[in-house]
Amino acid sequence: MFRVLPVRSVVIDIVIAVGFLAIALPVEVQIVPWAGLEHRVGTTLAAVPGIAVAFVFAGALAFRRLAPGLALGAAWAGAVLQMGFGRPPSFSDAAVFAVLYTAAAYGTRQVFWTGLGSAIAGAGIGTVYLFVGPLSGGAAVSWETLPFAAIVLVAAVFALGLSWTIGALVRTSRRARETRQEREVARAETAAEAERVRIARDMHDVVAHSLAVVIAQADGARYAAAVDPAAAPAALATISATARDALADVRLLLTQLRHSQSEGPQPTLADLEGLYGQVREAGVDLRVDVDPMPIGDPPAGVQLAVFRIVQEALTNALRHGDHTSPVEVGLRWLPERVEVEIENVVAPAASAPAPALTDAAPAGDLPRGHGLIGMRERAQLVGGKVDAGADGSVFRVRAVIPVPPAPGSPSSAPGDPSPSPFSPEES
Repeated sequence: MFRVLPVRSVVIDIVIAVGFLAIALPVEVQIVPWAGLEHRVGTTLAAVPGIAVAFVFAGALAFRRLAPGLALGAAWAGAVLQMGFGRPPSFSDAAVFAVLYTAAAYGTRQVFWTGLGSAIAGAGIGTVYLFVGPLSGGAAVSWETLPFAAIVLVAAVFALGLSWTIGALVRTSRRARETRQEREVARAETAAEAERVRIARDMHDVVAHSLAVVIAQADGARYAAAVDPAAAPAALATISATARDALADVRLLLTQLRHSQSEGPQPTLADLEGLYGQVREAGVDLRVDVDPMPIGDPPAGVQLAVFRIVQEALTNALRHGDHTSPVEVGLRWLPERVEVEIENVVAPAASAPAPALTDAAPAGDLPRGHGLIGMRERAQLVGGKVDAGADGSVFRVRAVIPVPPAPGSPSSAPGDPSPSPFSPEES
């Protein structure tokens, strides 16, 4: 019933009501300053009904925005009181227009429609009161007065309805503004959630891969120290370099998370050689075949997706693979897509068949945690797909990622459904 308003708005409404009352009272009392005392006292007593009406309408003005429904009821009470005293229309009735406007602009749905009904009913009751009530001197409506009564009725409906309509327009504008603000807030929250998911995915890729390299190096150094003590310093150097790189990446991601700044530098195809070097230093026989080679620079989103998918697949190979067998990485940069395939032999302790990862596979059935889910999400972000699963003792990851044609290339010409192939070149 009562709306939450700033104190400033409440004070303004009260000041307006007091100003309105200061004008309405002299009009209702109609005191002549230079008349005799008896005449002034008698006039004041006769004007008591008008004073009461003025106070009721002023009260409706005072809390019209704080409680539109109560203000509308008070306005009706003032009108009934005015007709009960047999008083003619006066300045106090101007408050009705402000109350109708407020009921339409700020009232509840029920008050909103009650205000419309009040405008129509008030116009009709007021017209009947003027032409049939005590102000008419007991005369009934005749054919001579009927046209004038109709004109008064139309004018009253127009005036009261106009106040309500203006309030309805303000209400619609306010609702549209609130809806727009809510939509902007929802869009901002969605963008923030997407950014958090992206950072969490990057954090997983960086930390999981780096820790897998560190663990592999530490295990290798521990077993090799007995026969080759010189292998320990090299392994420790690799562990130190990998940990430092991971720490720098984690700091960058945390900075983005704290300050909500734009994305930092993302891995590209040029960083794949460093990734291959880390895996080889961990003691893995890594074999990479790129045929055909990419032409120019593929889009950044495609490069990032390829890097992260290869990184996660190699991380899984480090954690679950048989390090005595080679890991095969194949990249085929075709004109309209890039095909990625990584194969590794599963270690005997982890050779239990794993369900395949497809777009329809439920996330809860994946045996290797969030890594495979992350690969699928990476591919889906750029319109690709990933299939992963065990085929006997071999775990295989396949990804197909579309490569948009470069602007101005023959493949992007209208009406050419098949893009022209890239010409291979050295990278």
